[in-house]
Order: sequence, then C-alpha cells, then structure tokens
Amino acid sequence: MEIPRRILPIIVIAQFCCTSLWFAGNAVMADLVVDFSLPVSALGNLTSAVQFGFIAGTLLFALLTIADRFSPAKVFFWCAVLGALFNAVSIGGYNTPFTLLLLRFLMGCSLAGIYPVGMKIAADYYAQGLGKSLGYLVGALVLGTAFPHLLQAFSGDWPWRYVLLITSGLALLGGTLMLVLVPDGPHRRAGQGLDVGAFFSVFKDRSFRAAAFGYFGHMWELYAFWAFVPVALLAYTQLHPAVGFSIPVLSFVVIGIGGLACVLGGYLSLRFGARKIAAMALALSGVCCLLSPLFFLYAPAVVFALFLVFWGMVVVADSPLFSTLVAQNAPAEKKGTALTIVNCLGFSITILSIQLLNWLQLEVAPAYLFLALAVGPVLGLWGLLRRRI
Repeated sequence: MEIPRRILPIIVIAQFCCTSLWFAGNAVMADLVVDFSLPVSALGNLTSAVQFGFIAGTLLFALLTIADRFSPAKVFFWCAVLGALFNAVSIGGYNTPFTLLLLRFLMGCSLAGIYPVGMKIAADYYAQGLGKSLGYLVGALVLGTAFPHLLQAFSGDWPWRYVLLITSGLALLGGTLMLVLVPDGPHRRAGQGLDVGAFFSVFKDRSFRAAAFGYFGHMWELYAFWAFVPVALLAYTQLHPAVGFSIPVLSFVVIGIGGLACVLGGYLSLRFGARKIAAMALALSGVCCLLSPLFFLYAPAVVFALFLVFWGMVVVADSPLFSTLVAQNAPAEKKGTALTIVNCLGFSITILSIQLLNWLQLEVAPAYLFLALAVGPVLGLWGLLRRRI
C-alpha cells in the first residue's frame, strides 16, 4: 500500500502544534511569578506538575491500553482539545498557586494522548525507515517545546497571557488536522481488549529492556536541561556582567536546534543503525554535563552560547532513536502501549532530576549545577550497551 505523501508532514505539524503546550508556562514564568506571587521554586514545581500529569496520564493509558484499543487519531484530537482548554484557563486572574499547579498537571495528563500517541500513529504508517520518521516527529516536539520561548521573545508589549492563548489555539489546530487528515495506518493492529498485564509483559524481551534503559538514562538529563536553560543563561550573565544575552531568544535556539538534530539523527540511523547513533549522542551529552563548569567559568560568551547550542543538539538527538528501538522490539499488538509505558517511566525520572536541580540551585554554585545530570548518560549507556539489540 502506497502511503499518501501528506501523512508524515501532517503528523509532524500536528505534533508541533500540540506540544507547544508543554513549556508554555516556562516561557512566561517571570510574569507568573509576579502576577501570582509565586516562590523562586515555581520553575521546578510547575514544570514537575506537567511531568507528573504526563506520567499519570501515560500510566492510565498504558493500563487501559487506550492507544491500541481506540483510533489513535481520535485519542490525539480529544487530548489536544483538553490540553488547549487547561492551558487557556491558566490565564484567569482568579487562579492561585494551587490551581496553577493543578491546571499544569491536567494539561500534562492530556499530553499523554499526544506525544506517545503521535509516535504510535507514525509507527502504524512507517514500518520501514521508522527512525527517520520519528526523527521528524520528535523534532516537531522539540520545536513545539521551544516555541513558547520565541513567542515570549517577540511578544513585545503583548500581555503574557497571549502566549498561552496562542499555544492553545495551535493545539486545537493540530488536533483537528490529525483527526481530519490522518486515518488509521495500514500497520495498525487493534488491541484485543483490556490487558493490565501488558504493563509488565513487554519488559520480558531483553532487547526491549535495553532500549528502554537507554531511554531512561537519556530522560534523566533531557527535561532538566531544557527546564534550566534560562537559568543557565542567567547564571552566566551574573558571572560575566558584561554579557548581554537575550535569554528568551537564546533559550529558543538552544532547545529548538535539537529538532534539527533529531532529523539528522534519524537519517544517520538509516546508514549506521539506531543503536549506534543513539549511543554516540548519549555519550556526547554526558561529556557536555561533565565539561559544563569549565564553560560556565572560563568560556567567552560566544563560546559558551555555541557550547549550549551543541549540547542542545546532542541532548535530544537520541530521543527518536530510542523510541524507534522500543517500537521495533515491542509486540505489534502492544506497540502503542509499550511506547506509552516507556514514556510514563521515562517522564517519572524527569521529575527526580528536575527537582534535584531545583534543590541544588539553592545549595551549589550555578557553574556546577549540571554535573548531576551526567548520571543519566552514564547509566543509560551501561543499560544500552550491556544488552545486545
């Protein structure tokens, strides 16, 4: 069966639109802190609320095998609608610190039907060259994650609430595109009903475990790095007062460049294999963690910015490749559930690393903050390479 050319671009666009919800709160964090009298720990707490919501949502999706039992395009659409709603309601002046946390949590729950389900949809269409397809898809996620920072940078005199409204509008657009233009893929095999045991049975395969453990190490670093990119830039300017970074613009560049790296990694995987390229990217990002104090303390501004841009590429280049390895080593009838389970556990790990950095920023000098993230790449490589895929 020949796959229509529109399918992959539509999936990519829809993923970009909907995942712009993810860091929308981070992009306007300074305004949220002022308007709602939030503490310094708000960055870590609101980011963790989204991650925790995503975990809760993916856990529920995995236990109920929703992505395999129902049309994934419909699941994607309704989760996009709910995510847009929870994000938009956050602009209300009646909100309190508690309701903001709750809304970010609920928005994170809705993302459970967007990111892993989008990968499931792509896997249902592209059995061959899946690494390349997921490279584009995760690249869209990365750009969507970075996009609110760009909106904030160019919003000028707009109220900060416009950033949240625009991202909610994009999510509605993305969900509608997926529902209308992307029918169920030719490789989709519907699940046979509720299978609570699937949460555990998928880990019986050694190759699946190797891919999953590599992904878990990658996730320890990724979202904590993304969440604290503005913190890193601010800390550098405080150490070097003569430097004048545009923190929102450079945050967008550092995070967004990872989208290009995902696409490049997908193409490289066609020639060298997903496992080899994933291991290389994971190793390079681990080296960046270990070298970060030297760049904070001694690098000129241009060199420091280029270092962060390079780190922004290698920190996420392996993400679609790990998802490819997970999808390829999962049973076809449980593919959606397997991707959702791995996402659930991986994002659980991100809460630990984000909260660790949230605590460390009060205890250690900023130059040494990111050393703690090196644990993830080291353990991820150990898990990936000790088991042959």
